[in-house]
Amino acid sequence: MSPPEPLDRVRLDKWLWAARFFKTRSAATDAVHGGKAEVNGEPAKAARLLAPGDTVRLRLPPSEFVLVVTGLAERRGTAEAAALLYRETPESRAARERIAEQLRLAPDFGFGGGKPDKKQRREIRRWKGD
Repeated sequence: MSPPEPLDRVRLDKWLWAARFFKTRSAATDAVHGGKAEVNGEPAKAARLLAPGDTVRLRLPPSEFVLVVTGLAERRGTAEAAALLYRETPESRAARERIAEQLRLAPDFGFGGGKPDKKQRREIRRWKGD
């Protein structure tokens, strides 16, 4: 069996899956169809062919990635191999880190604990005037 030929173009959904942005290829396809990806500043379809040097903008809330394609793969490999498929722009990395810091510092409005116990239910009824 001969080694696989080097790729010159790959479908966007396959590349996003191989680069480990999505766990399944169908999730990558759904995200592209949902308008979460642009290639070279234009809205993309899942079958859009990528080549090295293309710029991919991927919105995965709350973050947005701006990636430059450096390698191509149709099959999913190790995380180390996936990291070689792209290079994130410094502006994109700084923006993601800024958002992560804002989310870390944001107040937690969690209503922890789940269902109120008997004492808490009585307090709620008293507060409501029932």
